[in-house]
Amino acid sequence: MHIHILGICGTFMGGIAVIAKRSGHEVTGCDANVYPPMSTQLESQGIRLIEGWDPKQIELEPDLFVIGNVVSRGNALVEEILDRNLLYTSGPQWLYEHVLRDKWVVAVAGTHGKTTTSSMAAWILEDAGLNPGFLIGGVPENFGLSARATDSPFFVIEADEYDTAFFDKRSKFVHYHPRTAVLSNLEYDHADIFPDLAAIEMQFHHLVRTVPRHGLIVANGREQSMKRVLERGCWTPVELLGVDEGWSAAEPALDGGFEVRLRGRVEGIVRWELLGEHNRHNALAALAAARHAGVPVAQGLAALARFKNVKRRMEVRGVVNGVTVYDDFAHHPTAVQLTIAGLRAKIGSARILAVLEPRSATMKLGVMKDSLAPSLSDAQMVFCYTGGIGWDAQGALARLGARAACYADLAQLVEGITAAARPGDHVLIMSNGGFGGIHAKLLQSLADR
Repeated sequence: MHIHILGICGTFMGGIAVIAKRSGHEVTGCDANVYPPMSTQLESQGIRLIEGWDPKQIELEPDLFVIGNVVSRGNALVEEILDRNLLYTSGPQWLYEHVLRDKWVVAVAGTHGKTTTSSMAAWILEDAGLNPGFLIGGVPENFGLSARATDSPFFVIEADEYDTAFFDKRSKFVHYHPRTAVLSNLEYDHADIFPDLAAIEMQFHHLVRTVPRHGLIVANGREQSMKRVLERGCWTPVELLGVDEGWSAAEPALDGGFEVRLRGRVEGIVRWELLGEHNRHNALAALAAARHAGVPVAQGLAALARFKNVKRRMEVRGVVNGVTVYDDFAHHPTAVQLTIAGLRAKIGSARILAVLEPRSATMKLGVMKDSLAPSLSDAQMVFCYTGGIGWDAQGALARLGARAACYADLAQLVEGITAAARPGDHVLIMSNGGFGGIHAKLLQSLADR
């Protein structure tokens, strides 16, 4: 089958392209901007890429157009497809029909931690010799790629609650039909498509409705939002996270190791270098999911000791003149706070210079601006990039006083951080995008100082 993918350079659609190609399909695709690293990765797989939405792409005569959710009505190529009544589908639907239908799907959903938890789960299955396929919204360092297809009966997927396509406004994850579903947490996000938290809870309820009675739901036991989701109806066994009657993690020892308990019984110890309570929570979810897939807890604990994390999760980009520069994907206030707390636990009283790009659709709309200052309060200095947002970031951060500074110009932002940084500092850069290549620019600026 020849498929042509619209919006191919997004992480999810790019992953589908790789899986489809390795499964024997002919794959081409297009996007508004075709540039590295995704373009390089796809072209290395023998996938032809076209920049833009020229309607003449229908002359490729694919068997099927697979349309990503970045593409909307009014798009020239979409309009041509509709006018000619050509066959099209969404990425999640294609994935289910051609890859997931006969698999034991482990789906990891939640506002935060999906990428890390799904990476952990995939790695535990891999370490146990189960050779899982996977599609993850990041690059697990244990694998070096974000998606792969295998002959294994197991497939791990990062299950996003974002909408499916312009013609299907259900969340992506309702298409996956998981046997093992992780619902790690649930907060308000994606303000561009969901009016409130209740609307997101409804989508999670729809996901719960798809899990079979002989499956497993691994759910956060501490959140009222998750409790409300399950109270709407649940036909599947549930194991809870973060509570004594389910999976829980003890406080870490000085070496970072922590006890894992299941219903109060100690199952063993995870020994690793990952930071923060959020990662301990992610580990519990991954262990529970892998256990349901047949991996004993002891084996899962041993695998986590060899887990190398995900790129852009507290990733050290360089150390220059005693200043350490990190890259992290955090962009929601809760994730920002947890990330800073994790770093603080590692470095003690050393200074943290937090650098934030409010880039997500929710942050650009200013929906969570009042939560921003509290989430950054444990940093000694805060630098906020205001390019692309339409609200008063300086006002939102006013309670931080002179600790906070806002910049609309990237070069001036780099200069400001460079001037403030001193040996022993930790500069934590947080964004869900490329942030204009700030990491390399800052490291160079620090070296030139």
